[in-house]
Amino acid sequence: MKSLTSLIVGVIFGVGLALSGMTDRAKVIGFLDIFGEWVPDLLLVMGVAVCTTYIGFRIVLRRQTPLFEVKFFLPSNRQVDIRLITGASLFGLGWGLVGYCPGPVLSSLAYLQIEPLIFVIMMLIGMTAANRLRRHL
Repeated sequence: MKSLTSLIVGVIFGVGLALSGMTDRAKVIGFLDIFGEWVPDLLLVMGVAVCTTYIGFRIVLRRQTPLFEVKFFLPSNRQVDIRLITGASLFGLGWGLVGYCPGPVLSSLAYLQIEPLIFVIMMLIGMTAANRLRRHL
């Protein structure tokens, strides 16, 4: 049941990303270009996402336990450190340069185009390299 629910929610999320334009690289780059030809469409998408998350967390966290787990797994580290700053910077840099972030690029794979596939492969290589580098440091 947990896997089926995860699949259904993932498909709904992917369809939502596609319908909202978050999988359109040109629209994302236009949204990020606030000093040029700014495309404000995604501001509404992000605003609705923030509101939905805010309300959803308030409702869900009233429960003693999640529906399909024995406990909630919430982040305990609230410290801003160099790993967080570096990761956020790399994420933002990649998003701004290419117009993809992990969720939308995975949804973009459904379009059967080569660019999202190359991005996902490179993203996986980068994640693997970062994990190996972190173990050595």
